[in-house]
Amino acid sequence: MEAINFTPFYPHKGSVYKMEEFHPAVVDQAYLKELGVTVDPSPETLEGLRRGSEVFEQRLKAHKLIPEQRYFLDTIDPLQEKPEIHNYTGRCPTLTYEINPVKGCSVGCLYCLVSDGVHEQPLMAHENYHLYVRELLEKHNGAGSKNLEHYYYFSPKTEAFQEATLLTGIAHRILREFIDHFRRNPESKARLFIASKAGAKHLQCEDEGESILDLFRKLGNKMQFNTSVSIMPDALRDLLEPCAAPIGERLAAVKLCREAGIPANSALVQPIFPPCLTDSEIRRFFNALSEAGIINYKPEFLTASMENLAMLGQYLGHFDKNLERQLYEDYLLPSNADHRKQRGRTAPDRKRSLEDIQRLMAYTDTLGMSISICYWVRMQLGLSEETIPLVNRNGFQCLGYQRNLF
Repeated sequence: MEAINFTPFYPHKGSVYKMEEFHPAVVDQAYLKELGVTVDPSPETLEGLRRGSEVFEQRLKAHKLIPEQRYFLDTIDPLQEKPEIHNYTGRCPTLTYEINPVKGCSVGCLYCLVSDGVHEQPLMAHENYHLYVRELLEKHNGAGSKNLEHYYYFSPKTEAFQEATLLTGIAHRILREFIDHFRRNPESKARLFIASKAGAKHLQCEDEGESILDLFRKLGNKMQFNTSVSIMPDALRDLLEPCAAPIGERLAAVKLCREAGIPANSALVQPIFPPCLTDSEIRRFFNALSEAGIINYKPEFLTASMENLAMLGQYLGHFDKNLERQLYEDYLLPSNADHRKQRGRTAPDRKRSLEDIQRLMAYTDTLGMSISICYWVRMQLGLSEETIPLVNRNGFQCLGYQRNLF
């Protein structure tokens, strides 16, 4: 197969390979002590940090930290693909099918929930993936189906609107399948849910004379667009999200959707680095979301394997060693060792997490925002149904699904 090279829509000025006076270290007991970390991690945790430090140094030297800006095209057998249901906890209240037309991701987030920040695999785009979407819609919403209320999530395992799906027309063809489906089945109970780091340029990319935004307009209230935004300093974000649109551009995409009549007033806020969650940052960040029309958000604190944390901590420490110390304090407590989400990724200290969620709620409530908290988080932190209703006052549920679309 021939590789197709591309230039990112939003190339960043900073680079993980050109950081002045940055030298990777081995995050071990001595390193933590010198940093001022007071917790005493378990031997298993220390081994993970040490192992991650070694892998980080190797990948940094080999320039293997972020994905190469190229993709390969292949095809799938649409009749042989097995549907994936998006349900991490086993208790998610909403039936959701995944749409993942690409293996890999060119955005290259170094905290990636899917790959733990490893982006060495070739980026493979399925050129005929829309045919699988057609089959999926027909099976669950066509003639003779039960036609129950449910969503199609585009895309939980990769970025829906990256160069490999936009420049090839893959994303456009997937949206056209939904448009055609609703034309043929106006009573369909399917709804399209999109969570994306796309900026305005991504939504304006055309295929056969139609932009992504043009296709959104045709879908109207049969779909929901959720921007995905992170809380961290801009300089750190440029390193950890090397090919993502800047936050301002993502909020510009939200405004474009809202002007086009697309439900786009909920946000996935992730990842949240607890040390960066100052009162001033909370105000600045959520004021910007509110000005863009966001009325609901789902906060997700950084979850990471110890191997990944060793890398992320050092990047944070490049800007502020005290923030790096706080990060390890939040994640390395032995009592926090069982605070793990899917695939064994560790979440921050439960007490700190609860306090931070309450701080977020206290401020965003003044902006009229509601908050979506998933079942796993509620159980881990002891949040009651009374504190975080499953369906809250603005009509959102779980990941931020807008139930009023039905």
